[in-house]
Amino acid sequence: MTIDERLEALTQSLELLASLHKDLEKQTADGFAETRAQFAETRQFINQLAHIAEAHQQRLDRLEK
Repeated sequence: MTIDERLEALTQSLELLASLHKDLEKQTADGFAETRAQFAETRQFINQLAHIAEAHQQRLDRLEK
């Protein structure tokens, strides 16, 4: 194998590696975006539950008086 052939093989390997890295970065970014959206939705549900619990606590406090 000549030096030129080795350089060509290395170039192709590097291009493949760069492409795989770019794909992985996109998958990772998409995964983080999905996780952020799920956390935002979960936070909203928790806030709703907190408001419901507070309303029930106030109702119980009034009944105890």
